[in-house]
Amino acid sequence: MGDAAAVTPYRRFLGGLFLGSHALAEGVLTKRQLESGLYRRVLRNVYADPGLRHDHRLKARAAALLMPAGAALGGRSAAAWFGAPFTSSADPVLVVVPHECRWTGPRGVQVHRTDVDGRVTWTADDGVPLTTATRTAWDVATLEPTSAAVALLDGMLRDGRENPDGLTGSALVTEFLRRRGQWGSRRASNLLPLIDGRAMSPPESRVRVACHLAGLPHPVPQYEVVHEGVLLGQVDFAWPEARLVVEYEGEYHFDEHQIVKDDARYARLVAAGWKVIRLSSFDLHDLDAVVDRIRTALTDAGVLG
Repeated sequence: MGDAAAVTPYRRFLGGLFLGSHALAEGVLTKRQLESGLYRRVLRNVYADPGLRHDHRLKARAAALLMPAGAALGGRSAAAWFGAPFTSSADPVLVVVPHECRWTGPRGVQVHRTDVDGRVTWTADDGVPLTTATRTAWDVATLEPTSAAVALLDGMLRDGRENPDGLTGSALVTEFLRRRGQWGSRRASNLLPLIDGRAMSPPESRVRVACHLAGLPHPVPQYEVVHEGVLLGQVDFAWPEARLVVEYEGEYHFDEHQIVKDDARYARLVAAGWKVIRLSSFDLHDLDAVVDRIRTALTDAGVLG
């Protein structure tokens, strides 16, 4: 049997992921074929069609093939199914298991022993066991660093406006209040004022959190700048009282046509009396410097003393 024919049933049945030990035991593949480089090794004993995008969601689905009964993807990994699919493939997959479960998982999987039952888990359309949106939000809030947690929760709230199974602001607040007094509850409560589903990207969330931690006034995400009755554009976030705009420029902003459009839009903003601070991924390596630039602009505008 040729290589392409051999892997067909696994592509069809497991969506491009399969257990190497099963393929060998059933004689579908030989060890030599498995190790030939035709298949991507995602986790120990889990292989993928090399044509599949190697992102965190693929890695999480691979972990789901290995999880014991009663376990579920949680936290940063489950968030990928709730509108926050930007966790890196280099980050370990988070799997929640009941306290009594002794499964440790392979390298690349982080096991979190906690309360897990049918009230906090469900099965996604693709058959992957996940924690519910509210439980996912709780684990994100209590297990992730502040900036990462806010970015993930911003993305989940944004998706929840259109996803009936997604996270809503009221459900988030209810869940956090219900868990008052539990481990991590103070940390989760401190995050609530920082979470905003209007944010459109993790970098926006990170800059907003950095400003908050530095004691700066909260900006307005996705602010529409109107001048003399004319909409000049929607910006990543702004301090209207200071006529200050901050824009994060991702990779697509550096497309030749997008650069021309952005430059024209920024020129209109400046002509209308707004100051524009443009940020790139390079700037995010030194958020203290970014905060200093914003603080200086707010001071110059008389918003800060």
